[in-house]
Amino acid sequence: MNQSFDRIIRNGMVVLPDGTYKLDIGILNGQIAAISDSLADSAADHVLDAEGQYVLPGMIDIHVHFNEPNFGHWEGFATGSSALAAGGCTAYADMPLNGNPPTVTPEALELKGKLAVGSSVVDYTFWGGLVPGKLDQLEAMYANGVRGFKAFMSNPGGEGEGRFREVDDWTLYEGMKRIAALGEGGFVALHAESDAITSHLAEQAIREGRTDARAFVQSRPVIAELEAVNKAILFSEQTGCEVHFVHISSVEAVELIDRAKKRGVAVTVETCPHYLVLTEEDMVTIGPAAKCAPPLRCVDQKEGLWRMIKEGKLDVIASDHSPCPPDLKLDESLTFFEAWGGIAGAQSSLELMLDEGWVKRQIPLHELSELLSAGPAKRFGLYPQKGLIAEGADADLVLVDPNRSYTLTSEQLWQRHQVSPYIGREFTCKVTTTLVRGITVYTEEHGVQVAKQGQLLLKPIHTPQQTP
Repeated sequence: MNQSFDRIIRNGMVVLPDGTYKLDIGILNGQIAAISDSLADSAADHVLDAEGQYVLPGMIDIHVHFNEPNFGHWEGFATGSSALAAGGCTAYADMPLNGNPPTVTPEALELKGKLAVGSSVVDYTFWGGLVPGKLDQLEAMYANGVRGFKAFMSNPGGEGEGRFREVDDWTLYEGMKRIAALGEGGFVALHAESDAITSHLAEQAIREGRTDARAFVQSRPVIAELEAVNKAILFSEQTGCEVHFVHISSVEAVELIDRAKKRGVAVTVETCPHYLVLTEEDMVTIGPAAKCAPPLRCVDQKEGLWRMIKEGKLDVIASDHSPCPPDLKLDESLTFFEAWGGIAGAQSSLELMLDEGWVKRQIPLHELSELLSAGPAKRFGLYPQKGLIAEGADADLVLVDPNRSYTLTSEQLWQRHQVSPYIGREFTCKVTTTLVRGITVYTEEHGVQVAKQGQLLLKPIHTPQQTP
């Protein structure tokens, strides 16, 4: 007997974990119920013809800054998740900064969760924070579902007395010991730059009157990343704590992490689209819209990171979407050092990687999907519910037209502030439809749907101290 579905996607080139095939997908109760050469004889309430398009697992962006509570005027759940939906992302993990209070206590976690309910277009989870003075909060945060704890090894910047603080060596080491003892799935994520090196070089440059983009790049050299990565690997070996390195910018750091993996250290590594498509020269020509830390690197580093991808040495690609009001970024009275140091690019991540990785470098789609979807899902314990196209998985899907070239304009951006280093860039393919658990949340024709039906993906663990 032929099965009935809520929705069928027909005739698409479907990206599975082992390759791309022309298939039909049947969706029932928010999950993928069938994958077949043909579901032509099956009934469905809705049928979507994907002829000429590719069907991929939705991207899972595990590195975004939506800045709530109290900094939603920088970026909030509604606008940030809308940008993700328009870019083919179906779930995200929100960082514990730059909201105020930062997410370093169960109370702050609860407050952030209340703000996200009914506001997020796509599914979501939350990072916790590892900061000085809050080590006693780690266990309670873990019990409430937090798995990843973000820490900065250099000054993260930000505003307000309650802002997120960088860790000293003892806090990091002790925090990693405690996270390792929490139980399965706990890990620390590190912004790995040596504050001793970057602070000294920045102060020297400013003192000498060198405050342009090139001076900023020189103030955050690769050696600062390597020193911090090396220390974190040592701490991981000594404590048994799993480590995820965020926004790694250099080939040397990836190689260092890969060598640690091969000797059994539990580490994973992430890079970002901006390190794969932009260089320090773009930082000079585009200006502060392309400022980030670690900074953009030279062409050789960019090409080297693509080589690392082809060699299977990276685990995750994430946006590090870190926006702010335009006056904190683009005010001409600000030096490059004073301008906010975050790139706002969440909407463009998937299309950038398909454009650069698949179209231009001919990396197979299923290999890119491992970095954009499966790898992030595995890191947060969401796999195989999310991160792949398979029977039983959530129907988190994105349709991409490989022949829809377009030039990005500010008016096309769904984020709160229309600032992006990719404005004016020509893309060779375009997201046309995004589905979360089988629900259409974005179409090229109609834009982002009004309903904010994203679900929280935290999985609390009840301890004796909690009421079940």
